[in-house]
Amino acid sequence: MLKNFFPVFEWAKSYNKGLFKGDLNAGITVGIMLIPQGMAYSMLAGLPPIYGLYASTIPLIIYAVMGTSRQLAVGPVAMVSLLIASGISQITTDPAEYLAIAISLALIVGILQFSMGIFRLGFLVNFLSHPVISGFTSAAAIIIGLSQMKHLLGVSLPRTSFIHETLYEVFKSLPNINLPTFLLGSLSITALIVIRKYFKKIPGPIVVVALTIMVTQFFGLNEIGIKILKDIPAGLPQFVLPGIDFSIINQLMGIALPIALIGYMESIAVAKAIQAKKKNYKLDSNKELTALGAANIIGSFFQTFPTTGGFSRTAVNDQAGAQTGLASIISAVLILLTLMFLTPLFFYLPTAILAAVIMVAVFGLIDVKEAVQLWKSDKRDFILLITTFVLTLFFGVEAGILIGVLLSLVMVIYRSAYPHMAVLGKIENTNLYRNINRFKNAHELNNFLIVRVDAPVFFANSTNIRERIDLELSQRKNIKYLIFSAEAVSELDSSAIHMLKDFIKDYNNSGIEVVFAGANGPVRDIIHKSGLIDYLDKDHLFNFVDEAVTHYNKDSKTTETLLEAAMQTDYSK
Repeated sequence: MLKNFFPVFEWAKSYNKGLFKGDLNAGITVGIMLIPQGMAYSMLAGLPPIYGLYASTIPLIIYAVMGTSRQLAVGPVAMVSLLIASGISQITTDPAEYLAIAISLALIVGILQFSMGIFRLGFLVNFLSHPVISGFTSAAAIIIGLSQMKHLLGVSLPRTSFIHETLYEVFKSLPNINLPTFLLGSLSITALIVIRKYFKKIPGPIVVVALTIMVTQFFGLNEIGIKILKDIPAGLPQFVLPGIDFSIINQLMGIALPIALIGYMESIAVAKAIQAKKKNYKLDSNKELTALGAANIIGSFFQTFPTTGGFSRTAVNDQAGAQTGLASIISAVLILLTLMFLTPLFFYLPTAILAAVIMVAVFGLIDVKEAVQLWKSDKRDFILLITTFVLTLFFGVEAGILIGVLLSLVMVIYRSAYPHMAVLGKIENTNLYRNINRFKNAHELNNFLIVRVDAPVFFANSTNIRERIDLELSQRKNIKYLIFSAEAVSELDSSAIHMLKDFIKDYNNSGIEVVFAGANGPVRDIIHKSGLIDYLDKDHLFNFVDEAVTHYNKDSKTTETLLEAAMQTDYSK
């Protein structure tokens, strides 16, 4: 019973020294990586850096004991931090109130995710299609990068989620940039890129952070205008009840729901990718929701903002040898030790370095390859990606998410309402029937129209299917038999039944016999229970298309003779 809620009991019972070696290495590696990332993403969220370290402690421990992924590294992430900043900045600019709302947001996000997991609603994230996710993520990465320009240039810029406003403010501030800050930040970005590309085993962010702290302190760079973090409070996060302002609950829900869905989506995507390589445990999407929800709920009582699983940290965690959730616990302990004893070391850390860490981290989120691939393979999905990308850039992340979800739903509805249909012809010298537009050696038979529908037939598409079959019949002469190939039909609802009854009656009255072939068991059950069989008669329901063709040809021409005639007929007239 406990294993259902706490998967830690499953891997803990077989834990051994061999597993510990990998977990220890991964835990220390990710912990070191989390120190600069946590502070950087906290700044991105509009919060003091210390809260990024808080968010890198309790949530990691809670997920480690409740999550089903053994490699997922939970903590602050760029996308969620951007959503926090863009959402809360529209509610308040007061620092104390801003912090209170961010912590309350973690509680609300946690409750949403936990509830979705309990009620098994993990499927809701599927309404964010991959092109929408790619377009949104790429645009958000650009917005995140530009949001850090104020730290990289050493200037003050107003907070905004709109790219045109940010670009205008950056351009306006160019005469006032602090050159030492810009040079230091640019060198740091270059160093981080070089280390990531050529020295992958070296923890680039912590190396760059350590070097710039020493250089800044030794040369007194803070005295020439380079901003530093200065005092960072020492000590563990305190237990504090998050206070929710119910007067703005509607606004908070508008921020919390996208964070809950996007956070879960990012987490489950990378968790599935890692689990597919391991295959020594099972990933449960609904348990992942409850684990992430619990991590955010309990974390909110220890002054954390919303967290989720991160792409880069999880990849590093896996590559460093993580075998179980103990690796995340070790990372959290390392952060706790940092909070207790090491925060004074970050006094001289330039804010431009944290900006550099963020900019390099989000650079990889810009997915140009996906756009190029969709342009070649699926123009509709390409348009979906580009539309989401442009709308997110110019109308903000909230609008981008909302419109992206709506576009995904519209595409689902469109594809349901206009399913793929094919007119079938007989392949020469076989009993096979294939799409005449794809197979040159597939030929229609005289007196027959054979139509295949590749989708469930229900209220959203039944009228369209009828109209398209009507159109095909209107383009042909001397059709006596209409064979409805139902091999790919998985469902018939009541609207489809009514359509088919009228359809069969109308064509029977006009001298065309309607026949069903290839229907599976559940669809045949519906045909019988709904009374549709009374319109078809039992001899109008066949297991295979060829069986139906043979049946109606047995008293007239042979199938081969009909095929020869079909090959000589021009159906374009």
